[in-house]
Amino acid sequence: MAKKSGTFKYRRSTGDKVFNVVNITFFVLFTIICVFPFYYLFINTISNNDLVGKNMITLIPQGIHFDNYIALKDVSDFGNAVLVTVSRTVIGTALMVLVSALAGYLATKQNMWHHKTWYRMLVITMYFNAGMIPWYLNMLGLGLTDNFLGYILPGLVSPYNIILVKTYIESIPHSLEESATIDGASTMQVFSKIILPLAKPILATIAVFGAVANWNSLQDSLILMSNSPQLYTLQHRLWVYLNSSSNLAAAMQSGGTVSSGALNSKVIKYTISMVTVIPIMLVYPFMQRYFEEGIMLGAVKG
Repeated sequence: MAKKSGTFKYRRSTGDKVFNVVNITFFVLFTIICVFPFYYLFINTISNNDLVGKNMITLIPQGIHFDNYIALKDVSDFGNAVLVTVSRTVIGTALMVLVSALAGYLATKQNMWHHKTWYRMLVITMYFNAGMIPWYLNMLGLGLTDNFLGYILPGLVSPYNIILVKTYIESIPHSLEESATIDGASTMQVFSKIILPLAKPILATIAVFGAVANWNSLQDSLILMSNSPQLYTLQHRLWVYLNSSSNLAAAMQSGGTVSSGALNSKVIKYTISMVTVIPIMLVYPFMQRYFEEGIMLGAVKG
C-alpha cells in the first residue's frame, strides 16, 4: 500500500487479480446460463415457424415476426385465463401483504394475550403438513372448490412472510411508536401511519414472493377447479394447451394471422411459455430496490 497526494493507493497482488478474473468470468458465465433459456425461447417464437420446426434457430432469429403472439387472441379461453391469473395475482398478493403486515406487527406485541403461544403455533405450521388429501377434503368442506376464493383465502396467512415482517418491524425504533401513542394514536393508527410506510422494503419483498407464487401456481387450479374451466389459471391453461398442441395449432392457424411458416407443436409450446413467463419477469426490476434491502433487514435471526 502506498500513499500518494494525501490518499491511499492499494496495490493488488497477483493472487487478487487472478481471483477477480476468475470471479468475474464465473458470474458472467453463470448469468449467460440463466438468461439463455429465456432468450432461446423468445427468438424461436419470433422466427420463421418452418425453421423453428427444423431446429435451425439457435442464437440468431431469422424471419422475424410476431404473428404467433397475435394469433393467441384466436385461442378460446386464453383471454379468460389471463384475466383469472391477473385477478388472482393482484388480489391475492395485496391481501397476503396486508395480512402478513398486520400479523407481523401484532407478533411484536409482548403484551398481546398469549403472545408466545400464538407465535409458536404459527411457526409449527412451517414444519408440519397434513398432506394433499386432507387438504383437499378441507377445501371441499369449506366450499372452496370450483370457487375463485379457493385461490385467495388459503394463501392469506404465510408463516414465513409473517416472520420476515416481524423481524423487520423489530428493527424499527420503538420510540417512534411510543411517541405516537403518547400523542393519542391508536394501535391501528400507529400501524397504518408509522409501521406500514417504514416497512415498505420488507412488504415489497414478500409482495414479490406472493406475486410469483400466485402467477406460477398450477396445483390448486388442477385440483380445485377441475369442474370449472372458466376458472382455469394461465398455468393450468398452458398445461392443457401443451397436452393438445396439435389442436391448438389448428385453432391459431384458422385465425389467419400466422403467415411466417406453418404452426407446429414446438412453436405453440414456446409461444405460450413466453406469454406466461414475461409478465412476472417484468415485476422484479421495479421491486429490486426494495427487495434487496428488505430481504437483508428482514432475514430470520437465530
